[in-house]
Amino acid sequence: MSADNLHSFSVRQDRVPHFLKNLHYHAEVEFVLIDKGSGTHFIGDNINRFSEGDLYLIGSNLPHCWRCDDIYFENRPHLFAEAKVVHFLENYWGKQFIDLPENKLIKDLLLKAKSGIKVNGKTKVAISKILGKLFVAKSTNRIILVLQALSLLAHSKDFEILSSPGFTSSNLVMAEAERINDIFNHTINNFYRKITLEEIAKVANISPNSFCRYFKTITKKTYSQFLMEVRIGHACKLLIESTKKINYVCYESGFNNFSNFNKHFKAITGKNPLLYKKSFVF
Repeated sequence: MSADNLHSFSVRQDRVPHFLKNLHYHAEVEFVLIDKGSGTHFIGDNINRFSEGDLYLIGSNLPHCWRCDDIYFENRPHLFAEAKVVHFLENYWGKQFIDLPENKLIKDLLLKAKSGIKVNGKTKVAISKILGKLFVAKSTNRIILVLQALSLLAHSKDFEILSSPGFTSSNLVMAEAERINDIFNHTINNFYRKITLEEIAKVANISPNSFCRYFKTITKKTYSQFLMEVRIGHACKLLIESTKKINYVCYESGFNNFSNFNKHFKAITGKNPLLYKKSFVF
């Protein structure tokens, strides 16, 4: 969303049945605070869970989407996804401002944001409060609050870079967005069963021989890696939100071998499934 004629940047509160699930990107930098909702995010080549309270800084032209869990697509009358969203251009405060020596850390932060940033800890709490103030702020105070948020994050270590170093927004051009969306959506809807190379290549409307090279060129990872991350992401959701046994989670997530599930789960999350589940029990 571009800034309108009344303001140099936009601030909005989304309250929708589910967030936009198609991969997209835009010139504006984006702060996103998830007030309600859960699902899977795709930010650059990073795939992971999002949930209430999560805060992100998405850089200019970085492909991203937020796919809510299936329950949000069931038209439940009292179930909504909600988020605070701030969009601003990198030079909305003027072309020379960001190049001032005092702003070097903010300029560096905006470069890091091109790979996607998830904000954590006390910094997340502080910036979330600032974003809340933006909805009632007027005139110059709006600009000051955005700068405060960026300055806090620029001086903090409470964040993680999401996309891999090899991924850049130039890997995905708008002409390919629809094809990648088709691949992503087909995978998310069918990850629990075997997806053959011929099947997913047909979805992409290219030959099986070309598909693997195409997918890795766009995402900087193999399709099998992508599929594994989607499966493990679903397993994480089940471990956190259900009382089902780990064997059940294994098979519900598309694995037919527990040792294989355990190996891949630990490789992606750093923990085995049992320890991961225990870390969310308070």
